[in-house]
Formats: sequence, structure tokens, C-alpha cells
Amino acid sequence: MNIILRDPIDDTDSAYFMDAPAELPRPKPEKDLAAGVLKQAARDLRRYRAATKGAKRELYLDAYNWITDYDFSWPYSFVNVCELFDVCPEIIRAELLSDASLGPLRYWTRRVDRLSKKLKSSFARVFASCPDSEVAETRPLASCI
Repeated sequence: MNIILRDPIDDTDSAYFMDAPAELPRPKPEKDLAAGVLKQAARDLRRYRAATKGAKRELYLDAYNWITDYDFSWPYSFVNVCELFDVCPEIIRAELLSDASLGPLRYWTRRVDRLSKKLKSSFARVFASCPDSEVAETRPLASCI
């Protein structure tokens, strides 16, 4: 596909041709929906775990039942969502249920700890990719990438 660009200064019909940029892959709406369902279930487990009656208790029980169910018939069942993201349902289930049992302070402490571990491993990969560690100390970080 070619795009015609007209020169605004020149009133003649001269045109410049260029190739259109490659289209980016479109996000898959079913993955976005699946991620939203999983996030909402995790949020409901955490937020309403202490609820004893009413709509809040129903939200907690719905999320708990969805996560602990082994239903394959519904496209957005817990096991099918895990399969869509290529993750083990048992591991995700254990993490969600353990996160739900934590208080707010311990929950956020765990989240920050996970984030710091990811950052440490990212820095380790960047520095490991530098060919010479002595040279890496004198060069800017961007030159190692």
C-alpha cells in the first residue's frame, strides 16, 4: 500500500510516495476479557473475604467457586483462562487463594517483593549480556543492550 503525501508549500500536483508502516498486531479481545475476568476474581477474593452476608458475600463465593472449579465447558472458566495464558491452573489457584488470605499490608508487601525480584533479574540479564564486565563499568548501560 502506498500513501501519497502532498507538499503543502508547492501547489502543483507533485506527490511523494512512501511505503505505509507495517501494521502492528491487533490485540486479541478474548485475551483482554480473560485477563479482566481473572483480575476481577482476584480482586473480589481479596476485597470480600471477610464478608458474612449480602451481595459482598455472594461476590466472594462466586469468585472462590470460579477459581476452585474444574469446569472446561465454559470458554472463560478458570482452567480455560489459565490455558489461554499458558499457565498452570494449580499454581495460579494457590497464589490467588494465598493472596486472598493476607491482610492489606502483607498483600502489598508480597507484591512489592515480587516486583523487586523481577527488577533484580532484569538488571542481572542486562549486565550478563555485556561482553566484558570491566568495560561494562565504564560504559553507559545503553551500550550493553
